Amino acid sequence: MDFWAAVAVLLRRWYVTFPAFLLTVTGAYFVYIGIPPQYESSAALVLTVPTTGSTQSTRPGKPETLFNPLLNFDGGLNMTASILVRVLATARTAEDLGVRPGGDTGYTVNNGHPNPELLVNTPFLMIEGVSTDPADAQEIVRKVAERAKAELAMRQRLLNAPPATYITISEVVPPTTAVIQNRGKLRPVAAASLLGLCAGLMAGFAAESVSAGLRRRRAPGAEERPPDRAAGSVRHRGGESA
Repeated sequence: MDFWAAVAVLLRRWYVTFPAFLLTVTGAYFVYIGIPPQYESSAALVLTVPTTGSTQSTRPGKPETLFNPLLNFDGGLNMTASILVRVLATARTAEDLGVRPGGDTGYTVNNGHPNPELLVNTPFLMIEGVSTDPADAQEIVRKVAERAKAELAMRQRLLNAPPATYITISEVVPPTTAVIQNRGKLRPVAAASLLGLCAGLMAGFAAESVSAGLRRRRAPGAEERPPDRAAGSVRHRGGESA
């Protein structure tokens, strides 16, 4: 069956396909309104070294060289950012921040690329928070940013690093105002629409098949009587005798 023949079948069985189309639209609409909206907030943090660099002189009277923190990025900052990403992404940290599995609020953290398997190393912390409430989405981003600063300070303190060399975290982009995101709704709506359209097509072709079968059964001479084998055999014997 080519394309236009299929279209003709669907148009001929409009009393089946049209209600199926209406049911599909109605079902997709209820799926759309049944999924709560998601709001998203984000923030960007950068790790920097102090102006005096990453070392501290043991001779207080020795003049110190001052650095511009934005011109003094090295591999240590990248490694520290990767450590913080791993710590902030753990289930324990999420639980401490009030995030529950399957809850309405969540967050993600990366160091500049959403795929950690690519091993992209940068001194950044990118935080994204999502929630069904815009205030909660922005609040979870703020909590994660504060937790990152606390984790960094604690780990440097545990390593007995000189306070003058502590790495600091600066907010490149503070937690943004949460905006609505409809990406989470599009996939379920598309799936419901596809299933509904497939069901409508199957119903239309099924109606065409049933109708064609009924026409064949009602057509004159559709059921032919089988030949009388007994009579045929008599006539054959008669022909032989003749």
